[in-house]
Amino acid sequence: MTVQAEQAVTSTPAGEERRYDVVVVGGGAAGLSGALTLARARRSVLVIDAGRPRNAPASHVHSYLTRDGMPPSELVAAGRAEVTRYGGEIMQGDVVAAERLDTGGFRVAVDGGISVAADRLLVTTGLVDELPEVPGLRERWGREVLHCPYCHGWEVRDQAIGVLATGPFAVHQALLWRQWSRDVTFFSHTAPEFGAEEYEQLAARDIAVVDGPVTALEVADDRLSGVRLADGRVVPVQALVVTPRFTARSGLLTGLGLETTDQEMGGHVFGSYVAADPSGATALPGVWVAGNVTALTEQVIGAAAAGGRAAAAINADLIAEETRRAVAARRDSGRHEHTREGAVPEEEFWDLRYRESDRIWSGNPNVVLVREITGVEPGSALDLGCGEGADAIWLARRGWRVTATDISGVALERAARHAASADVTGLVDWQRHDLGVSFPQGVFDLVSAHFLHSPGDMPRERILRTAASAVAPGGTLLIVGHAGFPAWEHNPHPDVHLPTPQEVLESLELPEGEWEVLLCEEHERIQNDPEGQPTTRTDNVLKVRRLKG
Repeated sequence: MTVQAEQAVTSTPAGEERRYDVVVVGGGAAGLSGALTLARARRSVLVIDAGRPRNAPASHVHSYLTRDGMPPSELVAAGRAEVTRYGGEIMQGDVVAAERLDTGGFRVAVDGGISVAADRLLVTTGLVDELPEVPGLRERWGREVLHCPYCHGWEVRDQAIGVLATGPFAVHQALLWRQWSRDVTFFSHTAPEFGAEEYEQLAARDIAVVDGPVTALEVADDRLSGVRLADGRVVPVQALVVTPRFTARSGLLTGLGLETTDQEMGGHVFGSYVAADPSGATALPGVWVAGNVTALTEQVIGAAAAGGRAAAAINADLIAEETRRAVAARRDSGRHEHTREGAVPEEEFWDLRYRESDRIWSGNPNVVLVREITGVEPGSALDLGCGEGADAIWLARRGWRVTATDISGVALERAARHAASADVTGLVDWQRHDLGVSFPQGVFDLVSAHFLHSPGDMPRERILRTAASAVAPGGTLLIVGHAGFPAWEHNPHPDVHLPTPQEVLESLELPEGEWEVLLCEEHERIQNDPEGQPTTRTDNVLKVRRLKG
Protein backbone atom coordinates (compact mmCIF):
# COMPACT_ATOMS: atom_id res chain seq x y z
CA MET A 1 0.00 0.00 0.00
CA THR A 2 1.42 3.35 -0.99
CA VAL A 3 0.82 6.42 1.12
CA GLN A 4 1.80 9.67 -0.55
CA ALA A 5 4.11 12.01 1.32
CA GLU A 6 2.54 14.95 3.10
CA GLN A 7 5.70 16.99 2.66
CA ALA A 8 7.96 16.76 -0.36
CA VAL A 9 11.69 17.36 -0.39
CA THR A 10 12.56 21.02 -0.15
CA SER A 11 13.49 22.29 -3.58
CA THR A 12 17.05 23.36 -4.40
CA PRO A 13 18.49 25.38 -7.27
CA ALA A 14 19.05 23.48 -10.50
CA GLY A 15 22.18 21.33 -10.43
CA GLU A 16 22.60 21.69 -6.67
CA GLU A 17 22.61 18.56 -4.48
CA ARG A 18 20.73 18.81 -1.20
CA ARG A 19 22.67 17.58 1.84
CA TYR A 20 21.14 16.22 5.05
CA ASP A 21 22.52 15.24 8.40
CA VAL A 22 20.84 11.85 7.96
CA VAL A 23 19.11 10.06 5.10
CA VAL A 24 16.81 7.24 6.19
CA VAL A 25 16.24 4.56 3.55
CA GLY A 26 12.96 2.82 4.26
CA GLY A 27 9.78 4.37 5.61
CA GLY A 28 8.26 1.70 7.82
CA ALA A 29 8.05 1.70 11.61
CA ALA A 30 11.82 1.56 12.12
CA GLY A 31 12.63 4.27 9.59
CA LEU A 32 9.90 6.68 10.64
CA SER A 33 10.68 6.20 14.32
CA GLY A 34 14.34 6.97 13.63
CA ALA A 35 13.43 9.98 11.53
CA LEU A 36 11.08 11.30 14.23
CA THR A 37 13.81 11.04 16.88
CA LEU A 38 16.32 12.78 14.63
CA ALA A 39 13.92 15.53 13.59
CA ARG A 40 13.12 16.23 17.24
CA ALA A 41 16.89 16.42 17.81
CA ARG A 42 16.88 19.28 15.28
CA ARG A 43 18.66 17.26 12.63
CA SER A 44 17.96 17.67 8.94
CA VAL A 45 16.55 14.29 7.93
CA LEU A 46 15.12 12.82 4.76
CA VAL A 47 13.14 9.55 4.57
CA ILE A 48 13.21 7.81 1.19
CA ASP A 49 10.52 5.16 0.89
CA ALA A 50 9.59 2.92 -2.05
CA GLY A 51 6.04 2.45 -0.73
CA ARG A 52 6.15 -1.37 -0.68
CA PRO A 53 5.99 -2.35 3.00
CA ARG A 54 6.42 -5.96 3.98
CA ASN A 55 3.15 -5.95 5.95
CA ALA A 56 1.05 -4.56 3.08
CA PRO A 57 -0.93 -7.84 2.73
CA ALA A 58 -1.91 -7.70 6.42
CA SER A 59 -5.10 -5.92 7.38
CA HIS A 60 -4.01 -4.82 10.85
CA VAL A 61 -0.99 -4.28 13.10
CA HIS A 62 -1.11 -6.14 16.42
CA SER A 63 0.75 -6.24 19.76
CA TYR A 64 1.68 -2.57 19.32
CA LEU A 65 0.63 -0.83 22.52
CA THR A 66 -2.05 1.88 21.87
CA ARG A 67 -2.06 0.99 18.15
CA ASP A 68 -3.35 -2.59 18.26
CA GLY A 69 -5.65 -3.28 15.31
CA MET A 70 -4.58 -0.23 13.30
CA PRO A 71 -4.24 -0.85 9.53
CA PRO A 72 -0.56 -0.68 8.46
CA SER A 73 -1.28 2.14 6.00
CA GLU A 74 -2.77 4.28 8.77
CA LEU A 75 0.26 3.66 11.00
CA VAL A 76 2.57 4.80 8.20
CA ALA A 77 0.43 7.87 7.48
CA ALA A 78 0.42 8.85 11.17
CA GLY A 79 4.18 8.34 11.37
CA ARG A 80 4.82 10.47 8.31
CA ALA A 81 2.68 13.24 9.70
CA GLU A 82 4.64 13.23 12.95
CA VAL A 83 8.00 13.31 11.13
CA THR A 84 7.02 16.20 8.89
CA ARG A 85 5.55 18.10 11.86
CA TYR A 86 9.11 18.47 13.16
CA GLY A 87 10.62 19.43 9.81
CA GLY A 88 11.58 15.99 8.55
CA GLU A 89 11.11 15.37 4.84
CA ILE A 90 9.68 12.41 2.92
CA MET A 91 10.57 11.32 -0.61
CA GLN A 92 8.72 8.61 -2.51
CA GLY A 93 11.10 6.52 -4.62
CA ASP A 94 13.49 3.61 -4.92
CA VAL A 95 17.08 4.07 -3.79
CA VAL A 96 19.15 2.54 -6.57
CA ALA A 97 22.68 3.09 -5.21
CA ALA A 98 24.77 4.72 -2.51
CA GLU A 99 28.45 5.62 -2.41
CA ARG A 100 30.92 7.06 0.07
CA LEU A 101 32.24 10.51 -0.76
CA ASP A 102 35.90 11.46 -0.56
CA THR A 103 34.80 14.63 1.21
CA GLY A 104 32.99 12.60 3.86
CA GLY A 105 29.48 11.21 4.07
CA PHE A 106 27.47 9.53 1.34
CA ARG A 107 25.66 10.18 -1.91
CA VAL A 108 22.32 8.41 -2.34
CA ALA A 109 20.88 7.96 -5.83
CA VAL A 110 17.11 7.64 -6.26
CA ASP A 111 15.28 6.45 -9.36
CA GLY A 112 14.40 9.28 -11.69
CA GLY A 113 17.89 10.76 -11.65
CA ILE A 114 17.65 12.40 -8.20
CA SER A 115 20.56 12.29 -5.77
CA VAL A 116 21.05 13.63 -2.25
CA ALA A 117 24.00 13.68 0.14
CA ALA A 118 24.06 12.68 3.79
CA ASP A 119 26.54 12.73 6.65
CA ARG A 120 25.03 9.49 8.02
CA LEU A 121 22.76 6.73 6.72
CA LEU A 122 20.05 4.82 8.57
CA VAL A 123 18.94 1.82 6.50
CA THR A 124 15.60 0.26 7.45
CA THR A 125 14.78 -1.59 4.24
CA GLY A 126 13.35 -4.65 6.00
CA LEU A 127 13.27 -8.14 4.53
CA VAL A 128 11.65 -10.27 1.86
CA ASP A 129 9.52 -13.28 2.85
CA GLU A 130 10.47 -16.15 0.53
CA LEU A 131 7.45 -18.45 0.72
CA PRO A 132 7.21 -22.20 0.03
CA GLU A 133 6.35 -23.06 -3.57
CA VAL A 134 2.75 -24.22 -3.20
CA PRO A 135 0.17 -23.08 -5.78
CA GLY A 136 -2.26 -20.53 -4.34
CA LEU A 137 -0.22 -19.93 -1.19
CA ARG A 138 1.21 -16.52 -2.08
CA GLU A 139 -2.24 -15.15 -2.92
CA ARG A 140 -3.43 -15.89 0.63
CA TRP A 141 -0.25 -14.56 2.32
CA GLY A 142 -1.08 -12.16 5.15
CA ARG A 143 -4.72 -13.24 5.11
CA GLU A 144 -5.09 -16.91 6.08
CA VAL A 145 -1.48 -17.92 5.32
CA LEU A 146 0.48 -16.75 8.35
CA HIS A 147 3.75 -17.23 10.21
CA CYS A 148 3.68 -15.16 13.43
CA PRO A 149 1.23 -16.19 16.19
CA TYR A 150 1.82 -12.95 18.11
CA CYS A 151 0.76 -10.97 15.04
CA HIS A 152 -2.21 -13.12 13.95
CA GLY A 153 -2.87 -15.86 16.50
CA TRP A 154 -5.76 -14.11 18.24
CA GLU A 155 -7.55 -13.53 14.93
CA VAL A 156 -7.58 -17.27 14.11
CA ARG A 157 -8.09 -18.56 17.65
CA ASP A 158 -10.07 -21.79 17.96
CA GLN A 159 -10.04 -22.26 14.18
CA ALA A 160 -8.67 -25.24 12.26
CA ILE A 161 -5.01 -24.35 11.82
CA GLY A 162 -2.59 -26.24 9.60
CA VAL A 163 1.21 -26.09 9.91
CA LEU A 164 3.10 -26.62 6.64
CA ALA A 165 6.40 -28.27 7.56
CA THR A 166 9.35 -27.28 5.37
CA GLY A 167 12.22 -27.52 7.86
CA PRO A 168 13.25 -28.55 11.37
CA PHE A 169 11.56 -25.50 12.90
CA ALA A 170 8.09 -26.81 12.02
CA VAL A 171 7.52 -28.89 15.16
CA HIS A 172 8.28 -25.87 17.33
CA GLN A 173 5.81 -23.86 15.24
CA ALA A 174 3.06 -26.43 15.69
CA LEU A 175 3.56 -26.53 19.46
CA LEU A 176 3.53 -22.74 19.55
CA TRP A 177 0.31 -22.34 17.56
CA ARG A 178 -1.36 -24.97 19.74
CA GLN A 179 -1.63 -22.14 22.32
CA TRP A 180 -4.28 -20.47 20.14
CA SER A 181 -6.30 -23.50 19.03
CA ARG A 182 -6.98 -27.10 19.99
CA ASP A 183 -7.46 -27.94 16.30
CA VAL A 184 -3.90 -27.97 14.87
CA THR A 185 -2.81 -30.27 12.04
CA PHE A 186 0.84 -30.88 11.16
CA PHE A 187 1.49 -31.43 7.43
CA SER A 188 4.89 -33.10 7.02
CA HIS A 189 5.16 -31.78 3.40
CA THR A 190 8.89 -31.40 2.56
CA ALA A 191 10.38 -31.36 6.06
CA PRO A 192 13.05 -33.91 7.00
CA GLU A 193 12.01 -36.94 9.03
CA PHE A 194 11.59 -36.04 12.69
CA GLY A 195 12.67 -38.19 15.61
CA ALA A 196 10.54 -40.09 18.08
CA GLU A 197 10.81 -37.29 20.63
CA GLU A 198 9.25 -34.73 18.28
CA TYR A 199 6.39 -37.07 17.32
CA GLU A 200 5.76 -37.77 20.99
CA GLN A 201 5.51 -34.03 21.67
CA LEU A 202 2.99 -33.58 18.85
CA ALA A 203 0.92 -36.52 20.08
CA ALA A 204 1.00 -35.26 23.66
CA ARG A 205 -0.49 -31.98 22.51
CA ASP A 206 -3.16 -33.69 20.36
CA ILE A 207 -1.68 -32.33 17.12
CA ALA A 208 -2.64 -34.52 14.17
CA VAL A 209 0.15 -35.46 11.73
CA VAL A 210 -0.61 -35.79 8.00
CA ASP A 211 2.13 -37.26 5.79
CA GLY A 212 2.76 -36.42 2.16
CA PRO A 213 3.40 -33.23 0.21
CA VAL A 214 0.79 -30.47 -0.09
CA THR A 215 0.13 -29.59 -3.74
CA ALA A 216 -2.45 -26.78 -3.57
CA LEU A 217 -4.70 -24.66 -1.41
CA GLU A 218 -8.47 -24.93 -1.55
CA VAL A 219 -10.44 -21.66 -1.48
CA ALA A 220 -14.21 -21.13 -1.18
CA ASP A 221 -15.95 -17.74 -1.16
CA ASP A 222 -12.54 -16.03 -1.10
CA ARG A 223 -11.58 -17.86 2.10
CA LEU A 224 -9.10 -20.67 2.67
CA SER A 225 -11.03 -23.90 3.19
CA GLY A 226 -8.39 -26.62 3.05
CA VAL A 227 -5.17 -28.01 1.61
CA ARG A 228 -4.91 -30.61 -1.13
CA LEU A 229 -2.37 -33.41 -0.83
CA ALA A 230 -0.52 -35.18 -3.64
CA ASP A 231 -2.75 -38.27 -3.19
CA GLY A 232 -5.87 -36.15 -3.82
CA ARG A 233 -7.06 -35.86 -0.24
CA VAL A 234 -8.30 -32.48 0.97
CA VAL A 235 -7.83 -31.68 4.66
CA PRO A 236 -10.02 -28.82 5.93
CA VAL A 237 -8.14 -25.87 7.48
CA GLN A 238 -9.08 -22.23 8.00
CA ALA A 239 -5.53 -20.93 8.45
CA LEU A 240 -2.17 -22.26 7.28
CA VAL A 241 1.10 -21.55 9.05
CA VAL A 242 4.30 -21.47 6.98
CA THR A 243 7.99 -20.77 7.63
CA PRO A 244 9.31 -18.29 5.08
CA ARG A 245 12.98 -17.75 4.48
CA PHE A 246 13.67 -14.23 5.71
CA THR A 247 16.07 -12.45 3.34
CA ALA A 248 17.28 -8.97 4.26
CA ARG A 249 16.77 -6.29 1.64
CA SER A 250 20.47 -5.55 1.64
CA GLY A 251 21.30 -4.59 -1.95
CA LEU A 252 22.06 -0.99 -0.99
CA LEU A 253 24.37 -2.10 1.83
CA THR A 254 26.07 -4.74 -0.29
CA GLY A 255 26.93 -1.99 -2.75
CA LEU A 256 28.69 -0.18 0.11
CA GLY A 257 30.72 -3.27 0.99
CA LEU A 258 28.57 -4.78 3.75
CA GLU A 259 27.71 -8.45 3.36
CA THR A 260 24.84 -10.33 4.98
CA THR A 261 25.17 -13.02 7.65
CA ASP A 262 23.18 -16.27 7.73
CA GLN A 263 20.70 -16.63 10.60
CA GLU A 264 20.58 -20.17 11.97
CA MET A 265 18.44 -22.08 14.44
CA GLY A 266 19.37 -25.59 15.38
CA GLY A 267 21.87 -25.72 12.55
CA HIS A 268 19.24 -24.72 9.98
CA VAL A 269 19.60 -21.47 8.01
CA PHE A 270 16.28 -19.65 7.91
CA GLY A 271 17.37 -16.23 6.74
CA SER A 272 20.03 -13.58 6.24
CA TYR A 273 20.59 -10.28 8.05
CA VAL A 274 23.00 -7.36 8.20
CA ALA A 275 25.12 -7.58 11.33
CA ALA A 276 25.20 -4.57 13.68
CA ASP A 277 25.94 -3.71 17.29
CA PRO A 278 23.11 -3.10 19.80
CA SER A 279 22.79 0.54 18.66
CA GLY A 280 22.42 -0.52 15.02
CA ALA A 281 25.92 0.58 13.98
CA THR A 282 27.33 -1.58 11.18
CA ALA A 283 30.97 -2.35 10.43
CA LEU A 284 30.93 0.55 7.95
CA PRO A 285 31.47 3.91 9.70
CA GLY A 286 28.51 6.22 9.27
CA VAL A 287 25.96 3.51 8.45
CA TRP A 288 23.32 2.24 10.89
CA VAL A 289 20.55 -0.33 10.42
CA ALA A 290 17.30 -0.98 12.28
CA GLY A 291 14.26 -3.22 11.99
CA ASN A 292 13.98 -6.47 10.06
CA VAL A 293 17.03 -5.82 7.87
CA THR A 294 19.14 -6.66 10.94
CA ALA A 295 16.63 -8.41 13.30
CA LEU A 296 14.62 -10.92 11.27
CA THR A 297 12.01 -11.77 13.89
CA GLU A 298 11.40 -8.23 15.14
CA GLN A 299 7.74 -7.20 15.37
CA VAL A 300 6.52 -3.74 14.42
CA ILE A 301 6.78 -2.29 17.92
CA GLY A 302 10.31 -3.67 18.30
CA ALA A 303 11.32 -2.24 14.93
CA ALA A 304 10.04 1.17 15.97
CA ALA A 305 12.06 0.97 19.20
CA ALA A 306 15.18 -0.05 17.27
CA GLY A 307 14.77 2.89 14.91
CA GLY A 308 14.64 5.31 17.82
CA ARG A 309 17.65 3.68 19.44
CA ALA A 310 19.71 3.91 16.24
CA ALA A 311 18.70 7.54 15.78
CA ALA A 312 19.96 8.44 19.25
CA ALA A 313 23.29 6.74 18.48
CA ILE A 314 23.55 8.60 15.17
CA ASN A 315 22.86 11.93 16.85
CA ALA A 316 25.53 11.19 19.48
CA ASP A 317 27.99 10.30 16.73
CA LEU A 318 27.29 13.56 14.90
CA ILE A 319 27.69 15.53 18.13
CA ALA A 320 31.06 13.87 18.76
CA GLU A 321 32.26 14.79 15.28
CA GLU A 322 30.98 18.35 15.51
CA THR A 323 32.65 18.76 18.91
CA ARG A 324 35.92 17.41 17.59
CA ARG A 325 35.79 19.84 14.66
CA ALA A 326 34.97 22.74 16.97
CA VAL A 327 37.86 21.89 19.30
CA ALA A 328 40.25 21.56 16.36
CA ALA A 329 39.07 24.89 14.93
CA ARG A 330 39.47 26.57 18.31
CA ARG A 331 42.97 25.21 18.74
CA ASP A 332 43.87 26.16 15.20
CA SER A 333 42.67 29.73 15.66
CA GLY A 334 45.10 30.20 18.53
CA ARG A 335 48.20 28.67 17.00
CA HIS A 336 48.63 30.36 13.61
CA GLU A 337 51.64 32.25 14.88
CA HIS A 338 53.36 28.98 15.75
CA THR A 339 52.66 27.12 12.53
CA ARG A 340 53.59 27.47 8.89
CA GLU A 341 52.14 30.40 6.98
CA GLY A 342 48.67 29.69 5.65
CA ALA A 343 48.23 26.68 7.94
CA VAL A 344 44.97 24.77 7.81
CA PRO A 345 43.41 22.61 10.53
CA GLU A 346 45.12 19.25 11.01
CA GLU A 347 42.15 17.32 9.71
CA GLU A 348 41.88 19.42 6.57
CA PHE A 349 45.63 19.20 5.97
CA TRP A 350 45.55 15.39 5.94
CA ASP A 351 42.37 15.22 3.88
CA LEU A 352 44.06 17.41 1.26
CA ARG A 353 47.17 15.25 1.46
CA TYR A 354 45.23 12.07 0.71
CA ARG A 355 43.29 13.70 -2.11
CA GLU A 356 46.52 14.34 -3.97
CA SER A 357 46.36 10.81 -5.41
CA ASP A 358 44.14 7.75 -5.48
CA ARG A 359 46.78 5.98 -3.38
CA ILE A 360 49.36 7.82 -1.30
CA TRP A 361 51.19 4.86 0.22
CA SER A 362 52.27 1.55 -1.30
CA GLY A 363 49.39 -0.50 0.06
CA ASN A 364 51.86 -2.83 1.78
CA PRO A 365 52.02 -3.22 5.58
CA ASN A 366 54.94 -1.67 7.42
CA VAL A 367 57.93 -3.99 7.48
CA VAL A 368 58.52 -3.69 11.23
CA LEU A 369 54.92 -4.67 11.96
CA VAL A 370 55.25 -7.75 9.77
CA ARG A 371 58.61 -8.66 11.31
CA GLU A 372 57.55 -8.22 14.93
CA ILE A 373 53.94 -9.50 14.86
CA THR A 374 54.15 -12.47 12.49
CA GLY A 375 53.54 -15.57 14.59
CA VAL A 376 51.96 -13.70 17.49
CA GLU A 377 48.62 -15.16 18.58
CA PRO A 378 45.86 -12.88 17.25
CA GLY A 379 43.75 -10.83 19.63
CA SER A 380 42.52 -7.25 19.68
CA ALA A 381 44.62 -4.56 18.00
CA LEU A 382 44.57 -0.76 17.84
CA ASP A 383 46.19 0.88 14.80
CA LEU A 384 46.88 4.58 15.43
CA GLY A 385 47.21 6.72 12.31
CA CYS A 386 46.07 3.89 10.05
CA GLY A 387 46.07 5.92 6.84
CA GLU A 388 44.77 3.90 3.92
CA GLY A 389 44.59 0.77 6.06
CA ALA A 390 47.43 -1.52 4.95
CA ASP A 391 48.52 -2.45 8.50
CA ALA A 392 44.97 -2.94 9.77
CA ILE A 393 44.04 -5.13 6.80
CA TRP A 394 47.22 -7.21 7.22
CA LEU A 395 46.36 -7.79 10.87
CA ALA A 396 42.73 -8.62 10.11
CA ARG A 397 43.74 -11.19 7.51
CA ARG A 398 45.65 -12.96 10.27
CA GLY A 399 42.69 -13.09 12.61
CA TRP A 400 43.16 -9.90 14.62
CA ARG A 401 40.11 -7.84 15.60
CA VAL A 402 41.27 -4.36 14.67
CA THR A 403 40.23 -0.85 15.65
CA ALA A 404 41.89 1.48 13.15
CA THR A 405 41.93 5.26 13.58
CA ASP A 406 42.97 8.24 11.54
CA ILE A 407 42.28 11.97 11.50
CA SER A 408 41.49 11.93 7.78
CA GLY A 409 38.02 10.92 6.68
CA VAL A 410 39.33 10.58 3.13
CA ALA A 411 41.91 8.02 4.28
CA LEU A 412 39.34 6.07 6.32
CA GLU A 413 36.87 5.87 3.46
CA ARG A 414 39.64 4.62 1.20
CA ALA A 415 40.75 2.11 3.85
CA ALA A 416 37.19 0.78 4.24
CA ARG A 417 37.02 0.15 0.49
CA HIS A 418 40.34 -1.70 0.59
CA ALA A 419 39.05 -3.79 3.53
CA ALA A 420 35.93 -4.71 1.58
CA SER A 421 38.09 -5.82 -1.37
CA ALA A 422 40.19 -7.89 1.03
CA ASP A 423 37.02 -9.47 2.53
CA VAL A 424 37.86 -8.35 6.10
CA THR A 425 35.19 -5.67 6.55
CA GLY A 426 33.75 -7.27 9.70
CA LEU A 427 37.16 -7.53 11.39
CA VAL A 428 38.11 -3.83 11.24
CA ASP A 429 36.32 -0.98 13.03
CA TRP A 430 37.36 2.24 11.27
CA GLN A 431 37.14 5.23 13.62
CA ARG A 432 37.88 8.88 12.92
CA HIS A 433 39.84 10.55 15.73
CA ASP A 434 42.00 13.58 16.19
CA LEU A 435 44.05 11.70 18.76
CA GLY A 436 44.92 14.89 20.56
CA VAL A 437 41.20 15.42 21.20
CA SER A 438 39.62 11.95 21.36
CA PHE A 439 40.90 8.40 21.68
CA PRO A 440 39.31 4.98 21.03
CA GLN A 441 37.82 3.29 24.06
CA GLY A 442 38.96 -0.05 25.48
CA VAL A 443 42.19 -1.97 25.96
CA PHE A 444 44.01 -3.98 23.31
CA ASP A 445 46.48 -6.85 23.02
CA LEU A 446 48.45 -4.82 20.47
CA VAL A 447 48.68 -1.05 20.08
CA SER A 448 50.63 0.02 17.01
CA ALA A 449 51.68 3.55 16.03
CA HIS A 450 53.68 3.81 12.82
CA PHE A 451 55.05 7.18 11.73
CA LEU A 452 52.72 9.21 13.91
CA HIS A 453 54.26 12.52 12.84
CA SER A 454 52.58 15.70 11.67
CA PRO A 455 53.75 19.16 10.58
CA GLY A 456 50.93 20.57 12.71
CA ASP A 457 50.69 21.02 16.45
CA MET A 458 50.10 17.37 17.38
CA PRO A 459 50.69 16.42 21.05
CA ARG A 460 52.59 13.25 20.09
CA GLU A 461 54.05 12.47 23.51
CA ARG A 462 50.66 12.76 25.22
CA ILE A 463 49.05 10.61 22.53
CA LEU A 464 51.66 7.87 22.96
CA ARG A 465 51.23 7.92 26.74
CA THR A 466 47.50 7.42 26.19
CA ALA A 467 48.37 4.61 23.77
CA ALA A 468 50.42 2.90 26.47
CA SER A 469 47.50 3.08 28.89
CA ALA A 470 45.36 1.29 26.27
CA VAL A 471 47.59 -1.79 26.26
CA ALA A 472 46.04 -4.79 28.03
CA PRO A 473 48.07 -6.81 30.57
CA GLY A 474 50.38 -9.04 28.57
CA GLY A 475 49.87 -6.84 25.51
CA THR A 476 52.39 -5.07 23.30
CA LEU A 477 52.99 -1.43 22.33
CA LEU A 478 54.87 -1.02 19.04
CA ILE A 479 56.00 2.49 18.06
CA VAL A 480 57.85 3.16 14.81
CA GLY A 481 58.96 6.63 13.73
CA HIS A 482 61.32 8.38 11.36
CA ALA A 483 64.87 9.01 12.61
CA GLY A 484 65.32 11.85 10.14
CA PHE A 485 63.91 13.50 7.05
CA PRO A 486 64.59 11.86 3.67
CA ALA A 487 67.50 13.09 1.57
CA TRP A 488 65.14 14.48 -1.06
CA GLU A 489 63.31 16.69 1.44
CA HIS A 490 64.83 20.13 0.80
CA ASN A 491 62.61 22.00 3.25
CA PRO A 492 62.20 19.85 6.36
CA HIS A 493 59.43 20.98 8.71
CA PRO A 494 61.21 22.99 11.41
CA ASP A 495 58.52 22.35 14.03
CA VAL A 496 58.59 18.56 13.72
CA HIS A 497 60.93 16.85 16.19
CA LEU A 498 61.90 13.28 15.35
CA PRO A 499 62.85 11.71 18.70
CA THR A 500 65.23 8.82 19.23
CA PRO A 501 63.77 5.52 20.47
CA GLN A 502 65.25 6.22 23.91
CA GLU A 503 63.55 9.63 23.98
CA VAL A 504 60.24 7.97 23.06
CA LEU A 505 60.71 5.42 25.84
CA GLU A 506 61.42 8.10 28.42
CA SER A 507 58.48 10.25 27.28
CA LEU A 508 56.07 7.34 27.89
CA GLU A 509 56.76 7.59 31.65
CA LEU A 510 56.08 3.87 32.09
CA PRO A 511 55.68 2.78 35.74
CA GLU A 512 58.72 0.86 36.92
CA GLY A 513 58.22 -2.86 37.22
CA GLU A 514 55.08 -2.93 35.06
CA TRP A 515 56.68 -3.01 31.60
CA GLU A 516 59.34 -4.98 29.74
CA VAL A 517 61.40 -3.34 26.96
CA LEU A 518 61.69 -5.81 24.08
CA LEU A 519 63.23 -3.54 21.45
CA CYS A 520 64.66 0.00 21.46
CA GLU A 521 66.78 0.61 18.39
CA GLU A 522 67.19 2.18 14.97
CA HIS A 523 66.17 0.24 11.90
CA GLU A 524 67.22 0.73 8.25
CA ARG A 525 64.92 0.11 5.32
CA ILE A 526 64.84 0.78 1.59
CA GLN A 527 62.44 3.41 0.22
CA ASN A 528 62.17 4.75 -3.30
CA ASP A 529 62.63 8.49 -3.78
CA PRO A 530 60.21 10.59 -5.89
CA GLU A 531 62.19 9.58 -9.01
CA GLY A 532 61.71 5.90 -8.21
CA GLN A 533 65.31 5.33 -7.17
CA PRO A 534 65.93 3.20 -4.05
CA THR A 535 67.44 4.95 -1.07
CA THR A 536 68.14 4.01 2.53
CA ARG A 537 66.08 5.49 5.37
CA THR A 538 66.52 5.05 9.09
CA ASP A 539 63.59 4.58 11.44
CA ASN A 540 63.28 4.31 15.21
CA VAL A 541 61.64 1.23 16.73
CA LEU A 542 60.34 0.84 20.28
CA LYS A 543 58.58 -2.35 21.38
CA VAL A 544 57.45 -2.77 24.98
CA ARG A 545 55.21 -5.30 26.73
CA ARG A 546 52.92 -4.65 29.69
CA LEU A 547 53.55 -7.33 32.30
CA LYS A 548 50.64 -9.38 33.57
CA GLY A 549 49.67 -8.51 37.13
